[in-house]
Amino acid sequence: MSLPQPGHSNPAIRALTVVLALLLSCFAGFAADLPALTGRVVDNAGIIDAGTKAALTRKLADFETKGSDQIVVATIPSLAGEEIEPYANRLFRFWKLGQAKENNGVLLLVAPNDRKMRIEVGYGLEGTLTDLHTKLIIENDMVPAFRAGDFSGGISKAVDDMIMVLEGNPEELVARGKRNPADSSTPIDPIVAVFLILWATMFFGGLAMAFLPPMFGTKLSPGVYRWLGMTFRYGRGPSGSSSGSSGWTTGSSGGGWSSGSSSSGGGFSGGGGSSGGGGSSGSW
Repeated sequence: MSLPQPGHSNPAIRALTVVLALLLSCFAGFAADLPALTGRVVDNAGIIDAGTKAALTRKLADFETKGSDQIVVATIPSLAGEEIEPYANRLFRFWKLGQAKENNGVLLLVAPNDRKMRIEVGYGLEGTLTDLHTKLIIENDMVPAFRAGDFSGGISKAVDDMIMVLEGNPEELVARGKRNPADSSTPIDPIVAVFLILWATMFFGGLAMAFLPPMFGTKLSPGVYRWLGMTFRYGRGPSGSSSGSSGWTTGSSGGGWSSGSSSSGGGFSGGGGSSGGGGSSGSW
């Protein structure tokens, strides 16, 4: 399998994708709750054994002390129907991972009930821990281990490889990816799929509403038809109004956005950093 060269994807496209994902999440009216930042390993799903959690916490603390880059591991049981990309970005921003001026945080998120994982990278580290690197880590470290039921091992190996890249040794990760190519089949991005479905629904739905009522509905008056229990008006009806009954309804949805600082325990917190959607997602 030929691999792309390490680097950025188009920042404008990536930012648009994140905004679209967040808007679609709010439009759908569901958003999973955001947990509190209680440490460098927040295992709310209970999939990391105690020994590995303690070792990871020490390793991540030592790594942050050396160079100030901040890596946090989080697991949640379920995304509650939300896509993992907007959830990870919301959680990253809510926890404010990394330093405010450096934006040098990384979030490793796993949702076992949904069989999904993501590595979310802060703005300041996108040029070092690239989308290619995070994709290789997910496909070569996490997916095989998770399929074998070894969550602790997969997460620990992913953290080791992230630290290796951030410390300036990405070549081994790329070489390993070339030696052990992952499955060449690439599923369509779920965000793109949702966008295409919504676009197709609106486009073809609009065409249907323009042509089907006059063809199959009951004509009530010039430009006014009754079909499927709804009244459709075309142009200006006899009352001079251009509006009519419609099968589409809009309303305000319960958004999942949270603002403000998170209340974290154990004397640990993010430093005010942010992320723009850099990183990769996967499933097993």
